[in-house]
Order: sequence, then structure tokens, then C-alpha cells
Amino acid sequence: MKAMVLAEFGRLDVVEYPDPVAASGEVLVAIAHTGICGTDLHGYTGANGRRVPGMVMGHETAGVVAAVGDGISGFAPGQAVTVNPVVVPADDAQAWRGREQQHPGKYVIGVKPDVVAAFAQFVAVPARNVVPLPDGMPTTHGALVEPLAVATHAVGRLNLPDGPVLVAGGGPIGQSVAVVLRQVGVRQVLVSEPAAERRELLTALGVTALNPGDAPVAEQVVAVAGRPAVAAFDAVGSSGSVADCLAATELGASVCLIGMATPRLDLAAFDITAAERSLVGSFAYSSVDFEVALERLASTPELAEVLISRTVSLAEAPATFAALASGDGTPGKVLVEL
Repeated sequence: MKAMVLAEFGRLDVVEYPDPVAASGEVLVAIAHTGICGTDLHGYTGANGRRVPGMVMGHETAGVVAAVGDGISGFAPGQAVTVNPVVVPADDAQAWRGREQQHPGKYVIGVKPDVVAAFAQFVAVPARNVVPLPDGMPTTHGALVEPLAVATHAVGRLNLPDGPVLVAGGGPIGQSVAVVLRQVGVRQVLVSEPAAERRELLTALGVTALNPGDAPVAEQVVAVAGRPAVAAFDAVGSSGSVADCLAATELGASVCLIGMATPRLDLAAFDITAAERSLVGSFAYSSVDFEVALERLASTPELAEVLISRTVSLAEAPATFAALASGDGTPGKVLVEL
């Protein structure tokens, strides 16, 4: 099979790899589409320290069942599936259901260096991490389930009162949060995003896009919504984006931190203590979040189409990574067709 390997930071090569086989308890998936995640780009550049040269990345994926290992039933060759990349030990799977992302012994397909992941034509994964796609859902949409699961978990971290909700950052995760907020019925979603191309995409999603370069975000939220936001989601994770979320929310509001742009933050402490705001963390997702994200996505295919900017071939993928890493202006998700 062909696979795209991180030959060195800043260089990806498409090479021949041995075809994997489905061991006992595994399903062999023929990969159709895999999304390029922001963490993949950071791994490509070496910026995040979570990817190493020699590995095959890729964790936002969908394909079809190619074969099943011993002891596996319920899957048929050709069946369309997606893959939940968060893997916990088999003996703990049931006990940790709903909180797999917190398991100290978990690994993530696409992050664990010795696991050939989804920028390859075939991947063998534990059957418990393979999730069938609903009839008629294209694999292009199936590759969006993982980032939407991140957003589903984040939105579930807050008890959202009725009123406007702010999202700081309109990149792929901010876009996914905006989609999930629409799916759960939030009537007024405002997203702060400096890039014009991304603001156009956000507008197509049916949310209000704000340019933080025009005026302070807090002032724009009040001007548009007539009041501060009742909650906020920071999909950037910088001191500036957190400050915008705190300033733009009402007293007693909650701010969910999803983005991890910087490992340390400078916080205006009184904006939390004196205003009784809560700062809540959100990391990855559980298997329940993953299933909910898939179910909701199946009911809103029109939103999925907006999220996908383009699809490229495996041969084009190395150059696409280089272009994305240099900031080529692509507003949404790029999928690699395997």
C-alpha cells in the first residue's frame, strides 16, 4: 500500500508500506478520505512535539471495511465506517466508556509513533473503535466526525443559558464548534475571526462573523447582540483570545478553553474572580461524544459541505501540507483522498 510518512520536519514522502492485516479483534479499513488537522500541520512543522519523523500521521478519517480479524462480527466488507482514534485498553473499554480521553493508558491513532495511521491506504484498528456510517453518508462527511466530536465534547462541557454565544477563532475547530452550537439550537452564534476567507465560510454556516481588527470583540458582541455573550468558547488558546472571551461575556458566565496555541496563559484574574466567571477546559472527546457527533452530522449534511474546502490526492498531499503550513488562505477542511 501507499502511505505518507513524515520523513523529517517540513517534509512528507509518499512511499510503499507493507499491507497490514487484521489481527484478532481488529478491523482492516481501506481508507477513503482523511482530513488534515491543525495538529497534523503542527506535527509537520515540528511545532507541537507530538509527532516524530518516521511516523505516518492522520486521525480524521473514514473508509470501508476491507477485512475483519478473528472473533469479530457485525461488520461486512465494503461497509462504510469511520474510526474513533482514541484507544483505551480492551479490558477497560466498558468501565471507561464516556471518559476515554481521560484514561492514563490511552493512545491516539495518528499520534502514537509506532502505529501506522490514516494517511495510508489501509489501517488495522481495534474493532471497538470502528463506527459504521449511516446509510448514504459519504466518506467525505465521515472524515469530519472526529473534529465535530471535539466540538461536541466542548459544547457539552458548559450549561448554556439562552442568549448569544461567542466563539473566539474561526479555524476548523472554531467552525466545528459553531456547527455544534447550531445543531443544539443556539439561536445567535458569533465567531471572532481575522481572516476574511474564514469569515465568509462562517457566514455560510449561518453564524455571525466578527472581525477583531474592526473594534474590540466585546464591543462588537454588544453592538450585534444587544448584550454580552452568555458563554464563550476559545478555539485559539492564547492570552489574547481568552481575554476577549472574558471581556465579552456577562457576569457569572462560563468560558470553555479548547485551543492550545500556547502552553501558558496570562490571565486577568479579576475578570474571573470578581466577575464570578468560570474557565473550563475541554480535551478531545469520549466514545459517546463521537457517536453523538456522527448522529448530528447525519442530520445536517448541508453544514458538512460548507466545512470542506477541497479534496486532494495522496500524491498532492505533501505539497498541500507545505501550502497550508505557509498560510495559503484555505478557510476550511482539506481532505486527502487515499
